[in-house]
Amino acid sequence: MDFRKDVLVHAEVFSDELEQADHFLASGYKTPAAVTAGVVLETTLRKLCEQTDNVEASEKLNKMNDDLAKANVYNKMRADQVRAWAKIRNSAAHGHPGEFEDGDVKLMIQGVRDFVANQLS
Repeated sequence: MDFRKDVLVHAEVFSDELEQADHFLASGYKTPAAVTAGVVLETTLRKLCEQTDNVEASEKLNKMNDDLAKANVYNKMRADQVRAWAKIRNSAAHGHPGEFEDGDVKLMIQGVRDFVANQLS
């Protein structure tokens, strides 16, 4: 098994950030929770781009997602899930909390947690 210390460190940091997102949500702060989970998602996509031949990290989350799906890093269904999480993150970051519910953020946090575990393992 190829031990990669950098992947282990990233996974631990992401776990802490997602715990923080859980705490924000449990305290009634869905917007910071969504933004925090979105940061983990975007950072994970950047890391995947760095690890994938012919895929460059971008300032645009959806471009990285599309490029990673085209490179078969994950399938179309997963790309659609990432796109949905990105929409929640964008709504939160741009001050539109009425566009998503607490339950959406809860599912986003759970989904991003699973995504990180599956993609960076």
